[in-house]
Parts: sequence; structure tokens; C-alpha cells
Amino acid sequence: MTPGVEPAELPADAIEVGRIADAWGIKGWFKVLPHSASPEALFSSKRWFLQPPERGAKSFTGTVLLRVKEVKEHSGSIVVHAHDIHDRDHAEALKGARIFVPRSMFPTAGDDEYYWVDLLGLAVVNREGLMLGTVKDLMSTGPQTVLVLGYEEGGKALERMVPFVSAYVDKVDLAGRLITVDWQPDY
Repeated sequence: MTPGVEPAELPADAIEVGRIADAWGIKGWFKVLPHSASPEALFSSKRWFLQPPERGAKSFTGTVLLRVKEVKEHSGSIVVHAHDIHDRDHAEALKGARIFVPRSMFPTAGDDEYYWVDLLGLAVVNREGLMLGTVKDLMSTGPQTVLVLGYEEGGKALERMVPFVSAYVDKVDLAGRLITVDWQPDY
């Protein structure tokens, strides 16, 4: 077993938030590649669940728990120090590991702020109540985020895109699993 980790069960609400890139320095620190430009979940949780990389060398199997001591930004990167990982060799053994954090550990989003993971699967209707599709992905275009909706027409699976901005989004009802937009199917 890799030092610093212990076997664990992956929580039912676990979300993959990043990967361990490589060792950083000689004292057991390592770099993390977050999946989000705003990786608050990495900073807020002190218990990360790791799974081995899908490809390449694996120093552990199954799901393991990593107890995080410190997370900080350094020169545009995120670097981490964990309990019981004291040298570069131990940190290198985690290279490529996938990082999961329970959704319940994410910081509370602000008003009119949403985690992408919470929007996936929501139905999208326009002001007239016409079903436009279901959120199957989100895409960052730089200045704005775009909802990628999946829907069927004539037996074919199609996609529709709606800018996720206040000019078009009237309401997001996470509990009701519904987004209401000012958008027409022929836009």
C-alpha cells in the first residue's frame, strides 16, 4: 500500500475534481491539475478519495482516502501536502491518481452561482413551457458558459446550445430539476 493512504469506500455523492500531476519538491508535496478553473472543492475538503489512473502505472488499487494537511496556490498551480507523505518518492507514487470529493463537502455556492455538476441532467423549458432538452454538458466559451442540451427529434439525438447568462436564463430550480429560459427551439 502507498504510504499516506488507506483503503476506503467512495462516497455515493463523490465528484471527480482533479488529478495528481506530479511530485513537487522533496518534502512530500505534489501538484494537482484541477478540472475546474475555480477549484474551491479542493481547498474546502481535507479528505480526498483517490482512485488509480485509468492508464499507466498504478501504485494502489481500488479507492483510498488521503488526509490533506495543506492546499495552496503557487505560481499558477495548486500544490498539496498530505498527512504521512513525507518525501518525494511517496508523492510520486500518487502521480496520475484521480481525486474525488463528496459533493456535500463543496462550499455553498453564492446567489445565482451554480456548480456545473448540479446542472447536469436538469430539464430546460422556455417561458411557454416547451421542453427544449436536458443539460448533458456545459461549455466554457471564455466570457460565458453555454448549456449543451440533448433532445430527440424524428428519432434522432440532437443538441441545442443556450447561453447560460441572465439575459436568457429566467430561473434555475435545482430542487425541481428545471431551468426556465427565454429561448426558442428555432434559435
